[in-house]
Amino acid sequence: MTECNFKIQDTSSIVSPGLVVFREVMNANLAEMLREAGDVTRLRPHCKTHKMKAVTKIQLGMGITKHKCATFAEAEMLAEAGVKDVLLGYNLVGPNIQRAVDFVTRFNDVQFIATADHATPVRQLSEAMSAANKTIELLLDLDSGQHRTGITPGETAVQIYQLFHDLPGIQPGGIHLYDGQNHQTDLEARRQAVMSCWQLASDFRDQLEREGLRVPRIVAGGTGSFPVYASISDPALELSPGTNTFFDNNYGKMFPDLQYTPAARILTRVISRPTEETITVDLGYKACASDPDVTKRVIFPDLPNAEAILQNEEHLVLRLKNAGDFVPGDELLAVPGHICPTSALHKSAYVIEDEQVSENWEVSSRDRWLTI
Repeated sequence: MTECNFKIQDTSSIVSPGLVVFREVMNANLAEMLREAGDVTRLRPHCKTHKMKAVTKIQLGMGITKHKCATFAEAEMLAEAGVKDVLLGYNLVGPNIQRAVDFVTRFNDVQFIATADHATPVRQLSEAMSAANKTIELLLDLDSGQHRTGITPGETAVQIYQLFHDLPGIQPGGIHLYDGQNHQTDLEARRQAVMSCWQLASDFRDQLEREGLRVPRIVAGGTGSFPVYASISDPALELSPGTNTFFDNNYGKMFPDLQYTPAARILTRVISRPTEETITVDLGYKACASDPDVTKRVIFPDLPNAEAILQNEEHLVLRLKNAGDFVPGDELLAVPGHICPTSALHKSAYVIEDEQVSENWEVSSRDRWLTI
């Protein structure tokens, strides 16, 4: 992990609670991601963590040309940043079908890919695309055991993939394999679980190809499973790490083998000392993700024994033995437990380089939609 003192010499421009990104740490995380991948052309990182055009451009500058996202806002942000190969890892239904047509019409130089696991929206997408004389690539979303989306390999899955070949406006893009259920802390246990998922997808790929169906890629993995997939040598495999660019505390504890350091933090200020053993900071759940338990939403490296006992929209109450050492206005840096939804709560991030605020990066795709 990267050594960094996480100091900011002048915080007067930072409105708290403020998202801050330590550029040197982020750069080290990106370098580690490239090292693990072994070849930059294998990478298709997810932008859901940063949602920033500035970060996307940095990744493009490193040779990362393929990118993944979860919303049309993120897809539009990627395209505006200059990405020419965008995977929207989400099944398209309802208005999103027409939005896909609008996207490929506006960004006609971008290879646009989405996922599907049911025949009905595939047929609807085909009708919309062919009516506009446009095409879209689709990945068959496989259920590897998380049971969130996807379909298990079998006759129905083959039939759906056959539609990718047969229907106008649709092109077969391959297989999407996300294994978010693999949270094993022990690396060897995680490796075995991930390899079982990979076997599921690779066997199904082989079946499809035996039946004469083209499978150009298998997009696989997430943050924890990334190093296991990276160890697999298969020309069709595209690696899809998620949180690695910024990283966060909960993944750091869950996956101690990963050599990443949380690069995004929240500067917060003490606003009250309501009791002899508590302080209140301006870090409510409008500034950090509230999906983890209140005790896991943020940690304070400078206060390892602080206990979060209450969080509301704009307040976080901490119990600590040395509460008397603090006065309103004192500053602390918090490490988010879950960075991906945290970044969406901030309009922009303060970038820290050489202990100074160097610029602001807009969280470009924090909204559900931009213009499409």
